[in-house]
Amino acid sequence: MKVKDIFKSLLIAMLVAVTVMACDYDKELIEELPVSREFAPVNLRTFVRNQVNVELNWTVDENANSYIVEFANDSLQFDNIVKTIEVKPEELPVLVPLESETLYSVRVKTISDRGLDDSSWTATTFRTLTEQIYIEGEDGDIMAKEATLRWVPGSEVTEIVLSPGDITYTISPEERAAGVATITGLTSETEYTAILYNGSRIRGVKTFTTGIDIGDGILVTPEDDLLQMIADASSGDILVLEPGDYTAQTGTVTLDKSLTIRGLRSFDKPLLQLNFELIAGAEDVALIDLNLQGLGAGSSELQDVVRYTAPGNYNSLLISGSNVYDYARSFIAGNETGAILQTLTVENSIIHDIFTSGGDFIDFRNADVLNINLLSNTFYNVAPDRDFIRMDASGTSNDTGLTSNILIDSNTIYAASDDDGRRLLYVRFVSNDVIVRNTLIVNTASEGYADREGIDESPTFGNNNYFNAPGFYDTAQYIFDDSNYTTLDPGFVDPSTGDFTVTNQTLIDNQVGDPRWR
Repeated sequence: MKVKDIFKSLLIAMLVAVTVMACDYDKELIEELPVSREFAPVNLRTFVRNQVNVELNWTVDENANSYIVEFANDSLQFDNIVKTIEVKPEELPVLVPLESETLYSVRVKTISDRGLDDSSWTATTFRTLTEQIYIEGEDGDIMAKEATLRWVPGSEVTEIVLSPGDITYTISPEERAAGVATITGLTSETEYTAILYNGSRIRGVKTFTTGIDIGDGILVTPEDDLLQMIADASSGDILVLEPGDYTAQTGTVTLDKSLTIRGLRSFDKPLLQLNFELIAGAEDVALIDLNLQGLGAGSSELQDVVRYTAPGNYNSLLISGSNVYDYARSFIAGNETGAILQTLTVENSIIHDIFTSGGDFIDFRNADVLNINLLSNTFYNVAPDRDFIRMDASGTSNDTGLTSNILIDSNTIYAASDDDGRRLLYVRFVSNDVIVRNTLIVNTASEGYADREGIDESPTFGNNNYFNAPGFYDTAQYIFDDSNYTTLDPGFVDPSTGDFTVTNQTLIDNQVGDPRWR
């Protein structure tokens, strides 16, 4: 192209641009779109609270006077409107009580405060859960062969159906009004599910386990020589302790046989000041419904709650329904080559003030444990500057093709391993599998789950909450929770007195932590 042609083209382009600018100069800018109706709500969210209430929320429109909300028993058809409410913007989020076990459609539209027509509808669906009007029981409600169940007084209820056994109990008008009924003729040490009905509609579900019937058990009283009775017991015996203070008899119990030591009443646990050393022969040991008390920080006696001190094949150790506290060193430990424990289960217990002086909280070094199950417990002020679980690669089962499994489910863990150089899982057993779910971890400087190889590199996490515990979801750590975790403040009532009742409704609804506190 010639130079003069290029110049001519540039000149024409400039003239066109100037003409366009001149034509548009006097036109008014459009600052608001002309609309005849309000904008529909956006970001409509539903969350079922307390089984049968729905919490609704959406993004507030500054031009909204109010919103109309309609509910229907269908899937977005809205042929059967069952509830209509009007909601002011300042009332959001709004909680609406509904029926249980129902699929609902909900739609929302905006009512204008500037004279425009109503908006179009925004809609979604949700399903409510089984209603729960059972309330907390009282000490003594659950006995060996009968159970007293309680619900909101005056509620419309007709019967309770228990299983196993297909037991149907008809509720009298007096019981309905009082909100309490006692069902007799049950079987001891049996887990029952009691469904509360109003006609065919479920209004509550409760699971409980009946207490022990002495039967073939050996009854022990505070006046008896407990240590001698333990020594005299045969393998497989069950010692059943009446409520009371047994701390006048203190010492280390060496067990070379399978034995169950349990309280007679789960709500009135006997107080013991003992610890246990397990040697060959103690294949199955259970400590149930006990208060186990150590001698405090710095003590050189009763240092561990349970320790395996001899080689042997051990099948199970169960600690259930117990309160354990004030031990100087470890909760459960094994440092003896050739000691192999198949299954350790700690359930429904409260363990606190285990000071880990010279050891870790659960501490297996030369000994092995192949299954650890921590289920529905509260651990607080334990392992203040040590690891929560330690499993070394020194035992005889290590690197033999066996896998050690660790399950931490529905626990509340507060101020554990509270040191930025300590971990919840210091695990080096060559093959291990880790699951942590429904667990609440709060107020710990711990660097997190693990900081080095040896741990399961693809652990399973789910529905956990971490508050003031950032190490557990820190992507810089060797393993970390990258699932659907939350970081909410549980709003504990009073941790200083051991009251970990959760007041955060989202955590209650999500069923995170030890169930006793929600």
